[in-house]
Amino acid sequence: MTEYQEQQRVAGLIEAQNKAIALFDEVSARGLIAPGKSESQVSNEIRDLAGELFGIRRFWHKRIVRGGVHTLLPYKENPPDRIIEADDIAFADFGPIFEEWEADFGRTWVLGDDPVKIRLRDDLPRIFEAGRKYFEAEPEITGAQLYAYVKGLAEDAGWQFGNVHSGHLVGEFPHESIDGEKIESYIAPGSDHPMRRTDKAGRVAHWILEIHLVDQEQQIGGFFEELLDI
Repeated sequence: MTEYQEQQRVAGLIEAQNKAIALFDEVSARGLIAPGKSESQVSNEIRDLAGELFGIRRFWHKRIVRGGVHTLLPYKENPPDRIIEADDIAFADFGPIFEEWEADFGRTWVLGDDPVKIRLRDDLPRIFEAGRKYFEAEPEITGAQLYAYVKGLAEDAGWQFGNVHSGHLVGEFPHESIDGEKIESYIAPGSDHPMRRTDKAGRVAHWILEIHLVDQEQQIGGFFEELLDI
């Protein structure tokens, strides 16, 4: 792959993420995460908004909106639909495809004024940025090392880490398989190859970092994800 082609890949991924940011900003502006709505209703409203704003019709992974106790659950779970309540914490995790480029983006909302939920929400981007700085400072870092680091950050802040991985490869649609049998595609224990590498086609590996914080005692969680390395 030429330097120009890689520059185009990076530009495509950044543009996809910028549109995902704009989508979620509009979700907040329109108050779509609201009490009395079901999780599936909010998910469908965000899907429709993505179509309205950007003409998006495809998502490379299932759309997730979770509130209350469902925020404890990692991506792979499929809980029954739930009505969002007035004092809930809630998050959304969407993977829209913008002109063949994948975005993977997650954010958390607090609907009431509970200080524990607000602290959890505010710790998410802080821990994300600390994880990014650690990645930037370690040229040979592996997925296993980064996972251990962000898990430790979560625990130092008084939370548990809510998933068995903290991110994955991202790129063109469809990108390199990230099924559970290919651990090197994840930021996870056992992912022992350097994250800075190229794939079989000579393309630079690019990564999504996911932060899922939970408090089992309070029965709440929160989620934050976006591009890690660009």
